[in-house]
Amino acid sequence: MITEKQIRDLQAKFHALVEEIRSVIIGHDEVIQQTLIGLLCGEHLLLEGVPGLGKTLLVRTLGKALGLKFARIQFTPDLMPADIIGTRILIEDEAGRRHFEFAPGPIFAHLVLADEINRATPKTQSALLEAMQERTITVSGETYPLEEPFMVLATQNPIELEGTYPLPEAQIDRFFFKILVRPPSLDQLEQIIDRHGSGQSALAIKHVLSREDILEAQRLVASWPIASPLRRYVARLVDATQPTSENAPGLVKQYVEYGASPRAALALVRGAKAHAFLSGEVHTRIADIHAVFYPSLIHRVIRNFRGEAEGVPVDKILQEIFHHVRPE
Repeated sequence: MITEKQIRDLQAKFHALVEEIRSVIIGHDEVIQQTLIGLLCGEHLLLEGVPGLGKTLLVRTLGKALGLKFARIQFTPDLMPADIIGTRILIEDEAGRRHFEFAPGPIFAHLVLADEINRATPKTQSALLEAMQERTITVSGETYPLEEPFMVLATQNPIELEGTYPLPEAQIDRFFFKILVRPPSLDQLEQIIDRHGSGQSALAIKHVLSREDILEAQRLVASWPIASPLRRYVARLVDATQPTSENAPGLVKQYVEYGASPRAALALVRGAKAHAFLSGEVHTRIADIHAVFYPSLIHRVIRNFRGEAEGVPVDKILQEIFHHVRPE
């Protein structure tokens, strides 16, 4: 059993990690928090935002502060699955004997940045599915485990859609959160200029947590307590996204084709636990569920033709669900 002192020590280390990341990343406190929630839950994240907002810098900074192996994969239309997972190559030893040997691809890292993932073909995108779900890679009948922690952080540009391949729903659902990375405010932009305008390295940060600390924190968050009424509340929130449910509000019945899957309920519960941990609490609260409501559901609610034609935003539908479903 982990003691309360050990819990507080881990929480203090993650607080130090947040401060270390904030010394580099300016104006994305919510993005940082949601990224760390994904790390604590051992899950994958989809970051959506226009180029230049610091998505790559955030992942590099996180990897450096944690001392984890980081890999960046630039997705392009000509990228092949072997470029991601690796391939078997013919090797000749000193005696002249030849044999095949597996050469691991960049997916064999702890933090993998899949940059502009929607620019690759569906065949290449699907190469990530086994890694994201099973934490293994299979090549020529051989299965290779990926070392924990393993986390894919994929990015996509919401405005430049020419030459892209939309992610299939099956792959989108595998992302724990969809995180919207927004432009900085005027004050934050001035801070960015002051801090990074000198040309000095932005990655001169300290190693804050070890791999063992992360794995211990993941185990702790998985066993974090959550009361039965809160679990029921989460189930009612997800049920309200289904247009056939009696619990669904009007906008859902009018504009939603498919509601959120059970993965959304698990993301809400596990994300709320991780949020409570990062907030320095010792139990899960309603406020923790509210904090992860939008990133857990915004990519899992599929609008129907009418919703698409009338341009009804998914976040407006979620807002109605949020106000319609009240805790018991």
